[in-house]
Amino acid sequence: MSDQPPATVRRVLEAGAVGGQAARRLADTLGALADPVRLRMLSLLGTMDEVSVRDLAALSDLAQPTVSHHLRVLRDAGLVSSHRRGNRVWYRVARGRGPTVGTLFDVLAPVALDPPRTPRPGHPEEVEDALDRLAGRLAAVYAEASFDVVRRIVRECATGLVRTRTTAGAAPLLVLVERFARQRLSDASRDRARSAPQVLFVSQTDTARSQVAAALTRRLSQDRIVVRTAGLTPGAQIPRNVRTYLTELEVPEAAAFPKTLTDDALRAADVVVTLGCSDACPVLPHVRYEDWPVGDPTFASPVGFAALRDEFQSRAAQLVAELVDAPDAAHPAR
Repeated sequence: MSDQPPATVRRVLEAGAVGGQAARRLADTLGALADPVRLRMLSLLGTMDEVSVRDLAALSDLAQPTVSHHLRVLRDAGLVSSHRRGNRVWYRVARGRGPTVGTLFDVLAPVALDPPRTPRPGHPEEVEDALDRLAGRLAAVYAEASFDVVRRIVRECATGLVRTRTTAGAAPLLVLVERFARQRLSDASRDRARSAPQVLFVSQTDTARSQVAAALTRRLSQDRIVVRTAGLTPGAQIPRNVRTYLTELEVPEAAAFPKTLTDDALRAADVVVTLGCSDACPVLPHVRYEDWPVGDPTFASPVGFAALRDEFQSRAAQLVAELVDAPDAAHPAR
Protein backbone atom coordinates (compact mmCIF):
# COMPACT_ATOMS: atom_id res chain seq x y z
CA MET A 1 0.00 0.00 0.00
CA SER A 2 2.93 2.34 0.70
CA ASP A 3 3.83 2.33 -3.03
CA GLN A 4 0.48 3.83 -3.96
CA PRO A 5 -0.15 7.59 -4.23
CA PRO A 6 -0.82 9.24 -0.85
CA ALA A 7 -4.38 10.16 -1.85
CA THR A 8 -5.13 6.53 -2.71
CA VAL A 9 -3.61 5.29 0.55
CA ARG A 10 -5.66 7.81 2.54
CA ARG A 11 -8.83 6.77 0.74
CA VAL A 12 -8.24 3.09 1.53
CA LEU A 13 -7.44 3.84 5.16
CA GLU A 14 -10.50 6.06 5.54
CA ALA A 15 -12.70 3.29 4.14
CA GLY A 16 -11.59 0.94 6.91
CA ALA A 17 -11.84 3.35 9.83
CA VAL A 18 -14.71 4.91 11.73
CA GLY A 19 -15.47 8.42 10.48
CA GLY A 20 -14.09 11.29 12.51
CA GLN A 21 -17.46 12.72 13.57
CA ALA A 22 -18.82 9.26 14.43
CA ALA A 23 -15.66 8.52 16.42
CA ARG A 24 -16.11 11.66 18.51
CA ARG A 25 -19.72 10.77 19.27
CA LEU A 26 -18.78 7.20 20.12
CA ALA A 27 -15.95 8.42 22.35
CA ASP A 28 -18.41 10.61 24.26
CA THR A 29 -20.69 7.61 24.81
CA LEU A 30 -17.83 5.34 25.86
CA GLY A 31 -16.56 8.06 28.15
CA ALA A 32 -19.94 8.15 29.85
CA LEU A 33 -19.67 4.41 30.39
CA ALA A 34 -16.06 4.43 31.59
CA ASP A 35 -16.97 4.41 35.26
CA PRO A 36 -17.83 1.36 37.37
CA VAL A 37 -20.62 3.18 39.25
CA ARG A 38 -22.34 4.20 36.02
CA LEU A 39 -21.94 0.72 34.56
CA ARG A 40 -23.64 -0.81 37.60
CA MET A 41 -26.45 1.72 37.38
CA LEU A 42 -26.97 1.10 33.68
CA SER A 43 -26.96 -2.67 34.13
CA LEU A 44 -29.69 -2.34 36.78
CA LEU A 45 -31.76 0.02 34.65
CA GLY A 46 -31.51 -2.46 31.80
CA THR A 47 -33.43 -5.04 33.82
CA MET A 48 -36.15 -2.85 35.37
CA ASP A 49 -38.88 -0.58 34.05
CA GLU A 50 -37.69 2.35 36.14
CA VAL A 51 -35.59 3.01 39.24
CA SER A 52 -35.57 5.97 41.61
CA VAL A 53 -32.49 7.95 42.57
CA ARG A 54 -33.00 6.74 46.14
CA ASP A 55 -32.79 3.09 45.07
CA LEU A 56 -29.71 3.75 42.94
CA ALA A 57 -28.08 5.46 45.91
CA ALA A 58 -28.72 2.35 47.99
CA LEU A 59 -27.13 0.20 45.27
CA SER A 60 -23.96 2.26 45.09
CA ASP A 61 -23.65 3.43 48.73
CA LEU A 62 -23.28 7.01 47.46
CA ALA A 63 -25.03 10.22 48.41
CA GLN A 64 -28.02 11.09 46.24
CA PRO A 65 -26.34 14.22 44.76
CA THR A 66 -23.43 12.06 43.59
CA VAL A 67 -25.83 9.53 42.11
CA SER A 68 -27.69 12.31 40.33
CA HIS A 69 -24.42 13.50 38.80
CA HIS A 70 -23.68 10.03 37.38
CA LEU A 71 -27.21 9.77 36.02
CA ARG A 72 -26.92 13.15 34.32
CA VAL A 73 -23.80 11.91 32.55
CA LEU A 74 -25.70 8.87 31.28
CA ARG A 75 -28.65 11.04 30.31
CA ASP A 76 -26.46 13.49 28.40
CA ALA A 77 -25.02 10.52 26.49
CA GLY A 78 -28.54 9.55 25.43
CA LEU A 79 -28.53 6.28 27.35
CA VAL A 80 -31.15 7.00 30.01
CA SER A 81 -34.16 9.27 30.48
CA SER A 82 -35.85 10.61 33.59
CA HIS A 83 -39.18 11.95 34.84
CA ARG A 84 -40.48 13.26 38.13
CA ARG A 85 -43.36 11.56 39.90
CA GLY A 86 -44.38 12.90 43.25
CA ASN A 87 -41.29 13.90 45.19
CA ARG A 88 -38.99 11.42 43.40
CA VAL A 89 -37.09 11.39 40.12
CA TRP A 90 -37.27 8.12 38.26
CA TYR A 91 -34.82 6.88 35.61
CA ARG A 92 -35.12 4.30 32.88
CA VAL A 93 -33.16 3.22 29.81
CA ALA A 94 -33.85 5.70 27.01
CA ARG A 95 -36.43 4.68 24.43
CA GLY A 96 -34.89 2.46 21.79
CA ARG A 97 -31.67 1.90 23.75
CA GLY A 98 -32.73 -1.31 25.51
CA PRO A 99 -31.21 -3.72 22.95
CA THR A 100 -28.04 -1.62 22.83
CA VAL A 101 -27.59 -1.77 26.60
CA GLY A 102 -28.22 -5.52 26.70
CA THR A 103 -25.81 -6.19 23.85
CA LEU A 104 -23.15 -4.02 25.47
CA PHE A 105 -22.88 -6.25 28.52
CA ASP A 106 -23.32 -9.50 26.58
CA VAL A 107 -20.56 -8.72 24.10
CA LEU A 108 -18.05 -7.29 26.57
CA ALA A 109 -18.44 -10.05 29.16
CA PRO A 110 -15.96 -12.55 27.63
CA VAL A 111 -13.41 -9.79 27.01
CA ALA A 112 -13.57 -8.48 30.56
CA LEU A 113 -13.95 -11.67 32.56
CA ASP A 114 -12.49 -14.59 30.63
CA PRO A 115 -9.65 -13.87 28.16
CA PRO A 116 -10.16 -16.29 25.23
CA ARG A 117 -7.80 -19.14 24.56
CA THR A 118 -7.60 -20.14 20.94
CA PRO A 119 -7.80 -23.90 20.36
CA ARG A 120 -5.44 -25.67 18.00
CA PRO A 121 -7.35 -26.74 14.90
CA GLY A 122 -6.97 -30.26 13.61
CA HIS A 123 -5.61 -31.11 10.19
CA PRO A 124 -8.21 -30.09 7.55
CA GLU A 125 -8.40 -33.56 5.99
CA GLU A 126 -8.85 -35.19 9.39
CA VAL A 127 -11.62 -32.76 10.28
CA GLU A 128 -13.43 -33.37 6.98
CA ASP A 129 -13.23 -37.14 7.46
CA ALA A 130 -14.49 -36.88 11.04
CA LEU A 131 -17.46 -34.75 9.97
CA ASP A 132 -18.35 -37.19 7.17
CA ARG A 133 -18.21 -40.12 9.58
CA LEU A 134 -20.42 -38.22 12.01
CA ALA A 135 -22.90 -37.46 9.22
CA GLY A 136 -23.00 -41.15 8.35
CA ARG A 137 -23.79 -42.16 11.93
CA LEU A 138 -26.51 -39.55 12.28
CA ALA A 139 -28.06 -40.39 8.92
CA ALA A 140 -28.58 -43.94 10.16
CA VAL A 141 -30.41 -42.62 13.25
CA TYR A 142 -32.48 -39.92 11.55
CA ALA A 143 -33.66 -41.98 8.60
CA GLU A 144 -36.33 -39.44 7.62
CA ALA A 145 -33.57 -37.07 6.47
CA SER A 146 -31.36 -37.79 3.48
CA PHE A 147 -27.61 -38.14 3.91
CA ASP A 148 -27.05 -34.89 2.03
CA VAL A 149 -29.34 -33.02 4.44
CA VAL A 150 -27.65 -34.56 7.47
CA ARG A 151 -24.20 -33.74 6.12
CA ARG A 152 -25.22 -30.14 5.43
CA ILE A 153 -26.53 -29.73 8.98
CA VAL A 154 -23.38 -31.27 10.46
CA ARG A 155 -21.17 -28.91 8.46
CA GLU A 156 -23.31 -25.89 9.35
CA CYS A 157 -23.04 -26.77 13.02
CA ALA A 158 -19.27 -27.21 12.77
CA THR A 159 -18.81 -23.95 10.89
CA GLY A 160 -20.90 -21.99 13.37
CA LEU A 161 -19.15 -23.39 16.43
CA VAL A 162 -15.67 -22.90 14.98
CA ARG A 163 -16.49 -19.31 14.04
CA THR A 164 -17.63 -18.29 17.53
CA ARG A 165 -15.93 -20.68 19.91
CA THR A 166 -12.49 -19.54 21.08
CA THR A 167 -11.82 -22.05 23.84
CA ALA A 168 -11.98 -25.80 23.56
CA GLY A 169 -12.50 -26.27 27.28
CA ALA A 170 -13.13 -29.80 28.45
CA ALA A 171 -15.51 -30.76 25.65
CA PRO A 172 -13.93 -31.58 22.25
CA LEU A 173 -15.38 -29.56 19.42
CA LEU A 174 -16.60 -32.66 17.57
CA VAL A 175 -18.65 -33.67 20.62
CA LEU A 176 -20.40 -30.30 20.56
CA VAL A 177 -20.95 -30.51 16.81
CA GLU A 178 -22.65 -33.88 17.25
CA ARG A 179 -24.83 -32.63 20.08
CA PHE A 180 -25.87 -29.52 18.17
CA ALA A 181 -26.57 -31.52 15.00
CA ARG A 182 -28.69 -34.04 16.94
CA GLN A 183 -30.73 -31.20 18.39
CA ARG A 184 -31.31 -29.67 14.96
CA LEU A 185 -32.30 -32.99 13.40
CA SER A 186 -34.63 -33.78 16.31
CA ASP A 187 -36.21 -30.35 16.03
CA ALA A 188 -36.75 -30.71 12.28
CA SER A 189 -38.57 -34.03 12.73
CA ARG A 190 -40.45 -33.29 15.95
CA ASP A 191 -44.00 -34.61 16.20
CA ARG A 192 -45.79 -32.24 18.59
CA ALA A 193 -48.63 -34.67 19.25
CA ARG A 194 -46.31 -37.39 20.52
CA SER A 195 -43.50 -35.49 22.20
CA ALA A 196 -42.95 -33.67 25.48
CA PRO A 197 -43.39 -29.90 25.65
CA GLN A 198 -40.42 -28.03 24.23
CA VAL A 199 -39.07 -24.67 25.43
CA LEU A 200 -36.49 -22.52 23.68
CA PHE A 201 -34.56 -19.90 25.68
CA VAL A 202 -33.13 -17.15 23.47
CA SER A 203 -30.67 -14.48 24.57
CA GLN A 204 -28.27 -12.25 22.69
CA THR A 205 -25.18 -14.46 23.13
CA ASP A 206 -26.50 -17.68 24.74
CA THR A 207 -23.78 -17.53 27.36
CA ALA A 208 -25.46 -16.66 30.66
CA ARG A 209 -29.18 -15.93 31.09
CA SER A 210 -30.39 -18.56 28.63
CA GLN A 211 -28.07 -21.19 30.08
CA VAL A 212 -29.13 -20.60 33.70
CA ALA A 213 -32.81 -20.51 32.77
CA ALA A 214 -32.53 -23.69 30.73
CA ALA A 215 -30.62 -25.59 33.41
CA LEU A 216 -33.16 -24.72 36.10
CA THR A 217 -36.13 -25.52 33.87
CA ARG A 218 -34.66 -28.87 32.93
CA ARG A 219 -33.92 -29.70 36.57
CA LEU A 220 -37.31 -28.61 37.90
CA SER A 221 -39.18 -30.49 35.16
CA GLN A 222 -37.15 -33.65 35.82
CA ASP A 223 -36.59 -33.92 32.07
CA ARG A 224 -40.32 -33.85 31.34
CA ILE A 225 -39.69 -30.76 29.19
CA VAL A 226 -37.29 -30.64 26.26
CA VAL A 227 -35.15 -27.55 26.74
CA ARG A 228 -33.10 -25.72 24.11
CA THR A 229 -30.98 -22.56 24.17
CA ALA A 230 -29.84 -20.26 21.38
CA GLY A 231 -28.28 -16.86 20.79
CA LEU A 232 -28.85 -14.21 18.16
CA THR A 233 -25.09 -13.61 18.08
CA PRO A 234 -23.56 -16.53 20.00
CA GLY A 235 -20.70 -15.70 22.33
CA ALA A 236 -17.42 -17.51 22.52
CA GLN A 237 -17.76 -19.09 25.93
CA ILE A 238 -19.85 -19.30 29.08
CA PRO A 239 -18.57 -16.98 31.85
CA ARG A 240 -16.73 -18.64 34.69
CA ASN A 241 -19.30 -17.84 37.39
CA VAL A 242 -22.13 -19.20 35.25
CA ARG A 243 -20.14 -22.33 34.38
CA THR A 244 -19.45 -22.89 38.08
CA TYR A 245 -23.16 -22.70 38.85
CA LEU A 246 -24.02 -25.06 35.98
CA THR A 247 -21.48 -27.51 37.39
CA GLU A 248 -23.26 -27.30 40.76
CA LEU A 249 -26.44 -28.28 38.91
CA GLU A 250 -24.53 -31.23 37.41
CA VAL A 251 -24.78 -29.86 33.88
CA PRO A 252 -21.82 -31.20 31.85
CA GLU A 253 -19.93 -28.80 29.60
CA ALA A 254 -21.02 -30.72 26.51
CA ALA A 255 -24.66 -30.04 27.40
CA ALA A 256 -24.37 -26.25 27.78
CA PHE A 257 -22.58 -24.19 25.16
CA PRO A 258 -23.44 -21.12 23.05
CA LYS A 259 -25.12 -21.90 19.75
CA THR A 260 -26.86 -19.93 17.05
CA LEU A 261 -30.62 -19.59 16.72
CA THR A 262 -32.02 -21.76 13.91
CA ASP A 263 -35.37 -21.89 12.15
CA ASP A 264 -35.75 -25.53 13.21
CA ALA A 265 -35.42 -24.63 16.90
CA LEU A 266 -37.99 -21.85 16.58
CA ARG A 267 -40.51 -23.98 14.69
CA ALA A 268 -40.15 -26.93 17.08
CA ALA A 269 -40.69 -24.87 20.23
CA ASP A 270 -44.00 -24.72 22.06
CA VAL A 271 -42.74 -21.77 24.10
CA VAL A 272 -39.99 -19.28 23.24
CA VAL A 273 -38.62 -17.35 26.20
CA THR A 274 -36.60 -14.26 25.33
CA LEU A 275 -34.04 -12.85 27.74
CA GLY A 276 -32.94 -9.34 26.87
CA CYS A 277 -33.59 -9.67 23.14
CA SER A 278 -37.36 -9.64 22.66
CA ASP A 279 -37.21 -6.84 20.08
CA ALA A 280 -34.81 -8.77 17.86
CA CYS A 281 -36.09 -12.35 18.16
CA PRO A 282 -38.06 -13.62 15.14
CA VAL A 283 -41.73 -14.23 15.86
CA LEU A 284 -43.58 -17.20 14.38
CA PRO A 285 -47.34 -17.82 14.44
CA HIS A 286 -48.71 -20.59 16.66
CA VAL A 287 -45.77 -20.27 19.07
CA ARG A 288 -46.18 -18.89 22.57
CA TYR A 289 -43.69 -16.13 23.45
CA GLU A 290 -42.65 -14.89 26.88
CA ASP A 291 -40.09 -12.28 27.86
CA TRP A 292 -38.28 -12.67 31.17
CA PRO A 293 -36.87 -9.28 32.27
CA VAL A 294 -34.18 -10.82 34.46
CA GLY A 295 -30.70 -9.34 34.76
CA ASP A 296 -27.54 -10.79 33.31
CA PRO A 297 -25.63 -12.84 35.92
CA THR A 298 -22.33 -12.46 34.05
CA PHE A 299 -21.18 -9.39 35.95
CA ALA A 300 -23.20 -9.96 39.10
CA SER A 301 -21.71 -9.98 42.59
CA PRO A 302 -22.23 -13.17 44.63
CA VAL A 303 -25.24 -11.56 46.33
CA GLY A 304 -26.59 -10.35 42.99
CA PHE A 305 -26.04 -13.74 41.39
CA ALA A 306 -28.03 -15.43 44.17
CA ALA A 307 -30.89 -12.96 43.70
CA LEU A 308 -30.93 -13.55 39.94
CA ARG A 309 -30.78 -17.31 40.48
CA ASP A 310 -33.84 -17.12 42.71
CA GLU A 311 -35.71 -15.05 40.11
CA PHE A 312 -34.86 -17.52 37.36
CA GLN A 313 -35.91 -20.41 39.56
CA SER A 314 -39.25 -18.79 40.41
CA ARG A 315 -40.06 -18.14 36.75
CA ALA A 316 -38.87 -21.60 35.71
CA ALA A 317 -41.04 -23.24 38.37
CA GLN A 318 -44.10 -21.36 37.11
CA LEU A 319 -43.37 -22.35 33.52
CA VAL A 320 -42.89 -26.00 34.45
CA ALA A 321 -46.17 -26.02 36.36
CA GLU A 322 -47.99 -24.60 33.34
CA LEU A 323 -46.49 -27.00 30.80
CA VAL A 324 -46.45 -30.19 32.85
CA ASP A 325 -49.54 -29.78 35.02
CA ALA A 326 -51.58 -27.92 32.38
CA PRO A 327 -50.06 -29.02 29.07
CA ASP A 328 -52.68 -27.26 26.98
CA ALA A 329 -51.01 -23.98 27.98
CA ALA A 330 -48.03 -24.94 25.84
CA HIS A 331 -50.07 -24.79 22.66
CA PRO A 332 -51.71 -21.51 21.73
CA ALA A 333 -55.06 -21.63 19.96
CA ARG A 334 -54.70 -22.48 16.32
